[in-house]
Parts: sequence; C-alpha cells; structure tokens
Amino acid sequence: MRALLAVVLICMFVTVDAKTIISYRPPSADGDVRDKYFIDLLTLIMEKTRDEFGDYELTFSRDIIVQSRAAALIAANDRINILWSMTSPKNEQMLRPIRIPLQKGLLGYRIFIIRKPDAQQFANIESLYQLQQLKAGQGHDWPDTDILRRSGFPVVTSPSYQSLFKMLSEKRFDYFPRGVVEPYEEVAAHPDMNLTVDSNILLSYRAPIYFFVSKENEVLASRLETGLMSAINDGSFDEFFYNHPQIKRFLEEANLTARKRFVINNPLLTPETQKIVNEAKYWYPYPESWPE
Repeated sequence: MRALLAVVLICMFVTVDAKTIISYRPPSADGDVRDKYFIDLLTLIMEKTRDEFGDYELTFSRDIIVQSRAAALIAANDRINILWSMTSPKNEQMLRPIRIPLQKGLLGYRIFIIRKPDAQQFANIESLYQLQQLKAGQGHDWPDTDILRRSGFPVVTSPSYQSLFKMLSEKRFDYFPRGVVEPYEEVAAHPDMNLTVDSNILLSYRAPIYFFVSKENEVLASRLETGLMSAINDGSFDEFFYNHPQIKRFLEEANLTARKRFVINNPLLTPETQKIVNEAKYWYPYPESWPE
C-alpha cells in the first residue's frame, strides 16, 4: 500500500511540475521584429492553457536558422520545436501543421517596398500584366517565390532576408512584396537605402501562416490547437489580433481599400487547407471573389 501511495505521489509531482518548453529560431537580423506578434500570441495561448497543460517556457536558439533549415531541425527534434510560416505542401508533409491561420491570412495581402524615385512608376500601373513586367524580390526558400513565379512574375531571390533590402536599393529587382503588417518597420530599419512603401497597389492571394511542430510532438500540438480554438471561441483571439500594435497601426497605414487590387491564385494550398478557406472565423475580410 505504501509503495502504491508513493507511485501516486510521484505521478502527481511529475504532472504538476511538467513544463512545456517552446524553442523557436531567432530573428534574422538586429532590428528584425517580425516575430513579435507570434511570440505574443504564443504567450496568450500558453497562458490560456496553463491550467490544463501546466507551466511553460519560451526560448530561442542562439544559431541563425533559415526557414527551410528550421523545418528540418524540428522534424529531427533538434534545437527548436516550433515554426510559424506560410503553409506549403512541403511544410505540411514534413511537419504537423496546426491549421488555424495565425494572422487571419493577412500575409496574403501583399504591398510593396520600392525605391523612392520609383513611386510614380508604380502609381501608373493599371493592370496585372504591367506589374508582371517588373522583377519582384523574395527569399529563395519562401513559399511566396513559387506562388509568384507560377502566376507569371519574374522573381529574384536571395538566401538572406537582410540582403534583399540592399539588392532592392541597388536595382537588382524592382519591388519587394511584403505582408501588409511588415514593410513599414522594415523601411524604418533601413533609413539609408532611400526606400519607401508603395501606396497604390495591393496584390492578394490566400496565404495562411500556421504553427508547425514535429509530427511526434503530440503534447505541444494539442496545447497549441486547444489554446487557439479557445481564444477564437471566447473572442480573445480577435481582441488580441485587432489591438496588437503590429496589426492595428499598419492596417490603418496601409489603407487597403484605396489601392488597386490584383488577385492571383495560390496553387500551393493543400486539400486540407482548402477545407478551411470558407470558414470566416479564421480570416480577415478578403476580396469577394478569388480565382478558381
């Protein structure tokens, strides 16, 4: 009887003392604040699930890790165990996606960083064909690169996020498409490069960002999904989203409804992701019609 009691007490101690360790890749460069929203969202999710899943710790790797390498490390349970990224067939095959768009699909609202002297050139664009005559810049392993190329856009790539700003400044390509909440802080972080955010064009496609974890990490996957759905159902996700500084300020600044809108297809959406396309609770209000 004493032995059984001892085992019960040990199990209770382990359950109470268990801690969810979440390790993610670090920023790509000094001043890169793109991940702040997702880290803040992780904190919301972890707090919301603390009673059910226990304590947690958020940390990051000390090694600079490109996106494609991050997925491989997570699959191998090496150094990091979570990635937030636009979904792709490769990521969904290699890792376990939590199929809840983390920014309501806003990454698919693309506005451009351009050189200041080119502002009038972009103001004069009236058709998708005209835009396709110019070169876009993207990361070499970003899903956007394939999406743009399949829609007829010439794309110049780089393995380095930071180098893309210098390449644009040096006229290696003509514009740098960014998610609507990204470019304003990025331009401000490069004041010596004579860059600005175009105010005339919106390029749209479906582009959900998911959390991805190892297929073997059932506990973390369950905690993330439980926390996200709880936040969506009780309204705290929308409250967080619409009031987060990286969303609220830049949605106002981007002035989306005043832009010329060009809509393209995202051929990289898997059948599983296509199933949530029409679930309004997951998305920021999108254009009324999308290409088949």
